Amino acid sequence: MDLLKENERLDYLLAENLRIIQSPSVFSFSLDAVLLSRFAHVPGKAGKIVDLCAGNGAIPLFLSGRTGASITAIELQERLACMAKRSVSYNKLEDQIEVINDDVIGIAEKIGYDKYNLVTCNPPYFPAHEASDRNLSEPIAIARHEIKLTLDQAIESASQLLKQGGKAAFVHRPGRLLDIVTSMRAHRIEPKRIRFVYPKEGKEANTLLIEGTKDGKPDLKILPPLYVYDHAGNYTEEVRRLLYGEED
Repeated sequence: MDLLKENERLDYLLAENLRIIQSPSVFSFSLDAVLLSRFAHVPGKAGKIVDLCAGNGAIPLFLSGRTGASITAIELQERLACMAKRSVSYNKLEDQIEVINDDVIGIAEKIGYDKYNLVTCNPPYFPAHEASDRNLSEPIAIARHEIKLTLDQAIESASQLLKQGGKAAFVHRPGRLLDIVTSMRAHRIEPKRIRFVYPKEGKEANTLLIEGTKDGKPDLKILPPLYVYDHAGNYTEEVRRLLYGEED
């Protein structure tokens, strides 16, 4: 199998010293994937992780640098799953990361109920009925909009996969906070940690990181804000460290 197909490129994941296959016409990961992979509590070497809505495999690749746990990546779109598989192979991570081209809905029936320590998910953010759907290629529309998967369905699948005490971590938009919390609690995932991400100081938050514990006790912590850019328009020290491995 050729490494790169039409309109694909090989990018660096600098902090991890890895490479990833991307395609601007199909899918490229965003800062959200980096933030989620750093935010989630990862298990030790004996753990099991599932990443739902894996796209081109960015989050599993990021997570591989933080843990020796086995990672299963679930991606519905065949083209994106193929990109992820080729990236995993290029980085020689086949022993740690398995990419499965399948639907998030009902995936626990195929890979196992109640057996995973961590589930991460960067789900579609926008309702399927938004007019912008018509202006996107199908792969990008499916990744961004709830055409094939709703937020509640993603959270339900995460709960089915998790063992008791396991953690689920999501990245989303702050406007869906109440929907997320409501769904998490309905599916036995108790929200434990929330962090809001701001473009810069003085602006409204535009990203939400949230993690919960299956069958956990209520005890929610609001973490300090994360600012992406400073007033000069440069990445803040924390974001530079997340992206490039730079020290403060």
